[in-house]
Amino acid sequence: MKDLLQARHIGISEQDEAFMLQTIDVKNLDELIAQTIPSTILLEKPIELPEALTERQYAEHIAEIASKNKLFTSYIGQGWYDTCTPAVIQRNVFENASWYTSYTPYQAEISQGRLEALLNFQTAVCDFTECLWRMLRCWMKPLPELKQPP
Repeated sequence: MKDLLQARHIGISEQDEAFMLQTIDVKNLDELIAQTIPSTILLEKPIELPEALTERQYAEHIAEIASKNKLFTSYIGQGWYDTCTPAVIQRNVFENASWYTSYTPYQAEISQGRLEALLNFQTAVCDFTECLWRMLRCWMKPLPELKQPP
């Protein structure tokens, strides 16, 4: 047997399917689909698909396709500079899934969470460096001369 996702998927049992179809008063899944999907978008014949791949076969296939990618100079994000991100920030902020979502990580939510994490980190760095800058400016100012009392 191939190690296909389909074989490992836990779907409803035949008894559950029969009960569901009886409950909604249809004879089979084809009748359900015919009643549900508008005929204008319903395919008349099944799609011709290649034989399913195992997860390993697919990973190798997609890696082969990806190896054909060519690397070019990216001009996206000009104005960003190479920085050294501390490992503790990298692991506990950027790689911490709880920053971007506590359930299924959809791409938009991951991006939003990463932006929020980046904003929080940059805000903390700006607050810290501004504080240091103000202290340095204060130290660099010449002290006012003290006037002697008369």
